Amino acid sequence: MKKMLMIAAVGMIAAALLYARGSKETQKPQTTLTLAIGGEPDEGFDPCTGWGRYGSPLFQSTLLEFDKDMRIVPDLATDYSVSPDGLRWTFHIREDAQFTDGKPVSAADVAFTFNTTKESGSEIDLTRLQEARALDQRTVEFVMNAPMSAFPYIAVSLGIVPQHAYSPNYGQHPIGSGPYQFVQWDKGQQLIVERNNRYYGQKPAFERLTLLFYDTDAAFAAVQSGQVDVAMTIPSLVRDIQGYKVLRCISVDNRGISLPATTSGTFSPDKLPVGNDVTSDIVIRKALIYGIDRTAIIKDALNGYGRRADSVCDGLPWWNPQTTIQDGDLSGQKAALEAAGWIDLDQDGIREKAGVRASFDLIYPAQDGVRQAIALGFAQQAKALGIEVKPQGLSWDDLGKRMYATPVVFGWGAHSPMEIYNLYYGRRATTGYDNITNMVNPVVDAYMDAAMAALTTEEALANWKLAQWDGKTGFSNLGDATWCWIADIDHLYYVREGLDTGNQRIHPHGHGFPIISNIKEWKLSN
Repeated sequence: MKKMLMIAAVGMIAAALLYARGSKETQKPQTTLTLAIGGEPDEGFDPCTGWGRYGSPLFQSTLLEFDKDMRIVPDLATDYSVSPDGLRWTFHIREDAQFTDGKPVSAADVAFTFNTTKESGSEIDLTRLQEARALDQRTVEFVMNAPMSAFPYIAVSLGIVPQHAYSPNYGQHPIGSGPYQFVQWDKGQQLIVERNNRYYGQKPAFERLTLLFYDTDAAFAAVQSGQVDVAMTIPSLVRDIQGYKVLRCISVDNRGISLPATTSGTFSPDKLPVGNDVTSDIVIRKALIYGIDRTAIIKDALNGYGRRADSVCDGLPWWNPQTTIQDGDLSGQKAALEAAGWIDLDQDGIREKAGVRASFDLIYPAQDGVRQAIALGFAQQAKALGIEVKPQGLSWDDLGKRMYATPVVFGWGAHSPMEIYNLYYGRRATTGYDNITNMVNPVVDAYMDAAMAALTTEEALANWKLAQWDGKTGFSNLGDATWCWIADIDHLYYVREGLDTGNQRIHPHGHGFPIISNIKEWKLSN
């Protein structure tokens, strides 16, 4: 019923938009855009609780930003420095930044934002931040309880909020200093924003954006009726539609399968079961990682719209290209399983070793068709290795209770090396969504500690890469191999012909809002 009402709403909005645009004879140059890119946040538009961490906070400025080549450059901050011990980061704030209510943006607002975010316990990792404090109107200092070379990446993702206008309801009606300002949020339907004429940076070409919170079916219907300028879509809905082109954005929005690294019988700090007696054997893990054909899964599950993945950070500056592997080695991995004692004793197609059958559940969010298709494709290929994989769709609540003991089809992908730290650092094992495979490798931890303590980008990147593989050990496929990374999915959008969406950066996890992270570059091309 909800989907039928959503699609029906397309017709009503279509009529309104058609009236607003007028005929070709009377139509003025287009200054508005209608977008159907999903992404409605449950908690509102509050960066302190996680809004904008993937893509762009839109209403709020960030201290730093990525340029078109994914290099970190100043935004709200004019410059920054770090102390010799790595425990103090100092940022200087530009003088011409104002919130949309006319109040100046100060160092106190920046300090307030970071301290509030830390206290909120959001998914933005500020555990190493001891305190942010304003030294004067334009200078803010971040005091760390341990060195954190990855801090600039957080400064890219966290939007700054006004201390004077912040409240528990801030996310319902946000005030910021970004390129657009909030106008109206009709929950479950649409968000309307207008260009912020107080914005200090490059002004967007479009005065007004209407963002429709449609699912992919309703968005596709809106494209077919010609009533949106941009709409996110999925591989199964890609068509040739007159008046539109399909924009295919490269991403690090990864789909991978967790492979618990320890045997069963232990429990996490919050009393959830940990470990799996099948995937705890590295021979099983590597047989799956090296034996499956990722390209075939991408073709079947994603209609080819994706890139094969060897890690959670392929192509990013901290990725170690030495960890690229050759997959599809079915015969070689069968031989490895045999040599390790995994034998199909009763000829039922499933291997066994010491009374343990090579069989496990593979769980995924039940509402996610792409992850379901990946799980089914993975299970089919695992069968050829003599390993039984049983896909099962669950709610997120049920999935969270089983994820330390049962392989999961997960989605990751961030513009920060903190992603690999959270996925693999030993002392974060089975804590929330961190290190769910329970991998503990002291050598890897030492490299990560060195990366976090580094005072130069070059030193940090070198250690992030060594943590993946140093020639003898690492957390990658060549080493501990606790994740079977499958694909970086392409983010697909219908874009009206004549609309130039600029130089799209590599998209992070979260199909939808990342497309407007460079909204200041968008323009009409004819």
